[in-house]
Amino acid sequence: MPIQRRKFIATVGSAAAAGLAGCSALQGSGTGSGNQSGNESDSGSGGSQPGITGETLTLTTTTSTYDTGLLDALNAPFQDHYGVTVDAVAQGTGAALETARNGDSDVVMVHARSLEDEFMREGYGVNRRDLMFNDFVIVGSSEDPAGIGDTESATGAFQAIAESESQFVSRGDNSGTHTKELVIWEEAGLNPENFGDWYMAAGQGMGEVLTQASQQGAYTLADRGTFLSMQSDINLEILVQGPIEGGPELLANPYGVIAVNPAVHENVNYDLAMAYIGYITSPEGQQIIENYTANGQQLFFPRALSEEPDFQQYVPEGWSASNSTDS
Repeated sequence: MPIQRRKFIATVGSAAAAGLAGCSALQGSGTGSGNQSGNESDSGSGGSQPGITGETLTLTTTTSTYDTGLLDALNAPFQDHYGVTVDAVAQGTGAALETARNGDSDVVMVHARSLEDEFMREGYGVNRRDLMFNDFVIVGSSEDPAGIGDTESATGAFQAIAESESQFVSRGDNSGTHTKELVIWEEAGLNPENFGDWYMAAGQGMGEVLTQASQQGAYTLADRGTFLSMQSDINLEILVQGPIEGGPELLANPYGVIAVNPAVHENVNYDLAMAYIGYITSPEGQQIIENYTANGQQLFFPRALSEEPDFQQYVPEGWSASNSTDS
């Protein structure tokens, strides 16, 4: 890894760790309250791989994969098997993709398909794979001042919050969660730029936003995984469910993994990135994702393997053969 990238990882990694340390349940190794029982892998028995041993893979990913502790469960067997180090930098999806655009990442794991598609159309990413999914939920205090608990739609809930001018904490960081929030406001016919003091853009990761919302008795949009991993440490409850529990499909939250294009950034470790993508989308990696729990509940659902694979998982949405410039 070039010196420039080493400095980047040291700086951003420290900043990410500092930002996440505010969540008392997540201090330390980043495993949070996740239960890794049943997640052990025997992949290490195969030994490290020639030509890869001792190398470092730089992964930029969302704060939700870090906050929940899933990364530790996924990365440990991979590191043991290949004899490598995974340098995981937790950022919002927008920042993670921007880091990759700059050539400071080998692989990205994010959850905003529109931003992922843009990244691929621009030529920065290759070999995208669907990885897993959970969903978003709208959470708030049990008092529920906007009365959204009986609302069946995400847009209806957001409209009620705006009409009552109840406190709402936004990620405000161009993350996948923030991107989804903006889509919901738009679908509701509302623009956060016109909101008053009741709407606060935190510019923080999911864990910190949940903590702030809990302290203020405010509403927020959260990914189910991070909420469940922190549930015992915050005074918030799910008021509007996502599709996993029968809620609106608008709150679906799919994750993808993308290798950075070595034709654009020749310094990236493409071979190791593809080994990592192969591992986390393999039966072994998908089993780890399926088995990972917090507070007795499954946080993520594997999506890479299917009896009917969807070709669209590999290419930007809306792509067709007519888009190709190949003769």
